[in-house]
Amino acid sequence: MKYILSNANVFICGQFVKTNVFVENGRISEISSRPFSPKDSGSIFDLSGQYLFPGFIDVHVHLREPGFFYKESIKSGTDSAAKGGYIAVCPMPNLNPVPDCAENLAAQLDAIRQNACIQVVPYGAVTIGENGQELAAYEEIASDVCGFSDDGRGVQSDEKMRQAMQKISKTGKILAAHCEDNSLLNGGYIHAGEYAARHGHKGICSESEWKQIERDLKLAEETGCKYHVCHISTKESVALIRQAKAKGLDVTCETAPHYLTMNDSMLQEDGRFKMNPPIRAEEDRQALLAGLLDGTIDMIATDHAPHSAEEKSRGLSGSMMGVVGLETAFPVLYTELVKSGTLSLEQLIALMHTNPRERFGIGTPLGEGEPASFTVYDLDEAYTIDPETFLTKGRATPFAGKEVFGRCVLTMYQGNIVWKKN
Repeated sequence: MKYILSNANVFICGQFVKTNVFVENGRISEISSRPFSPKDSGSIFDLSGQYLFPGFIDVHVHLREPGFFYKESIKSGTDSAAKGGYIAVCPMPNLNPVPDCAENLAAQLDAIRQNACIQVVPYGAVTIGENGQELAAYEEIASDVCGFSDDGRGVQSDEKMRQAMQKISKTGKILAAHCEDNSLLNGGYIHAGEYAARHGHKGICSESEWKQIERDLKLAEETGCKYHVCHISTKESVALIRQAKAKGLDVTCETAPHYLTMNDSMLQEDGRFKMNPPIRAEEDRQALLAGLLDGTIDMIATDHAPHSAEEKSRGLSGSMMGVVGLETAFPVLYTELVKSGTLSLEQLIALMHTNPRERFGIGTPLGEGEPASFTVYDLDEAYTIDPETFLTKGRATPFAGKEVFGRCVLTMYQGNIVWKKN
């Protein structure tokens, strides 16, 4: 198929240029403002006033297949991602079976090949069954994964993490760590802050996150492992990673939209406000924003984690941890951070596309000769987030009912339209 996307504000070489994008045989054949001619046959999309971005990349999602199809599937999860403007995602390995060897990974890869509408590059597990005890078969699966993680669980043993880093380093892959010290949890399920104290909830202290980051950074320095910290949420985590980068360690990190736009004073007695790590205090949110601005935080990931309605209906204390985010990430961040002047639109694109692409080696840039994988947004369209319109099977989001700007009108992956408004 041939397409002409005309009069768009196109993100090229770090800036926006009003021009046309020509697509042929799955690739961008030309980016030019020249007039069309009769030889330019194909479907024409007039994108006047709209913005064409390189497709977003999310290095932290949960697609739940195989093993938990009732929560999400490769199809529903990637459809949801496409609707949000994503052209590449990295699903975490808390599945059944856990992808800790070639045989177990095969089921997931088969489902991806059959049902994904965008690029999906999974993580392999750090330990067998994510049990924190025996190391997974890294060499067997390294060529098929984006990195290794036991997301959902922190590796509790210092020596086991050291061994994992040493062996993963030999594969050249990234170790992406969910940092959580179980000895400091004490049954908590929301941030140990004012809301928890006022409403009688058990709190999760910030130290449970940053203490394990502190340990891992020492081990990463010792082993030379490529190290990535998942979903950081505390001011101490930002400070530790900033120090590590200043020392020259090969470390990157991510945070998520809910940590950047909410604090624990905004919690409600509803499972859609429960995730791990929890939404923290305002001082933590401000530290995360500072980390975005000074380059300490490299990228924004959603930690898209769908559950059934019943699993999220038990309030803050009884609901499963996790919220969905693929369809809300960009509009929430654009509304809260770009329109407020905290970030530029160019900075947001770097956090959602350029930086994850460069660190994890997935996705494609936007340019002539490259695969036609991009997204188009109408930044002027205002609407209310309604979970009943989501393509994901999950409905739990802290942003339900929020007024936002920015509607995804088109997403193309390798020349195929994988989402189109209406």
